[in-house]
Amino acid sequence: MAWYHSFFEGLPQYAWKLNQNEEQSELEADFLWDVLQLAEGQQVLDVFAGYGRHALPLARQKVQLWCIDISKEACEELSISAREEFLGVQVLCSDFLEADLPPVPMNAAYCMGNSFSFFDRAGMQVMLSRIAGTLAPGAGFLAHTCLLAETVLPDFQQRSWMEIGEGEEKLQYLVNNEYDALEGVIRAQVTYMDGIRRQSYEIEQFVYTLSDLKVLFAEAGLEVKEVFSDIDGEPFQLGDEQAFILAVKQ
Repeated sequence: MAWYHSFFEGLPQYAWKLNQNEEQSELEADFLWDVLQLAEGQQVLDVFAGYGRHALPLARQKVQLWCIDISKEACEELSISAREEFLGVQVLCSDFLEADLPPVPMNAAYCMGNSFSFFDRAGMQVMLSRIAGTLAPGAGFLAHTCLLAETVLPDFQQRSWMEIGEGEEKLQYLVNNEYDALEGVIRAQVTYMDGIRRQSYEIEQFVYTLSDLKVLFAEAGLEVKEVFSDIDGEPFQLGDEQAFILAVKQ
């Protein structure tokens, strides 16, 4: 069983949510609306939707969201939020590589939140092919990652530590990284502590160059059109902290 099957529950899920900014999430949703050229009534796939920080604001603009995530906690929270607001959101709780995909063509798809590094090359080929298979011809796909080789390797950190949240909600996050250059993967031990609980995990995150991903996208029938370094639309350059890859279904 892959590490991510049991990771997104408890403290890791709580830490991820604490580290998000609602205003930034709204801005990112606006960016998705613009760059994917969304319109009211369209069908949109959210890959690794989490608790819906992008899906909910987009659904409020009258698009139909199909959300897939492996975390039962996140899926339950998203389902409740969507029901409370009577939004057009379908939630599928499953590993994306095995999930039942939407039965209708998607007008767009996106994968935000740096979840784009969970898979080795074979898994990435399956993932991208499944995404492309849901899309109507000409539909856009936007992928976000902080783990391009051009991003992470120039300033590789073996150890890092940070505090997340404030007051009683504050917790600590520790990580020890090892980079396997032959396999192109970062193997890390991550630990979360909130003063009472301590949870540690072994995770793997695969590192691709931008040119690697361009080839993998093309093999799946997705043509990379632009790569941005932020939601302001600045072009990606070596050393930038993140990348937003925009592709179109051929």
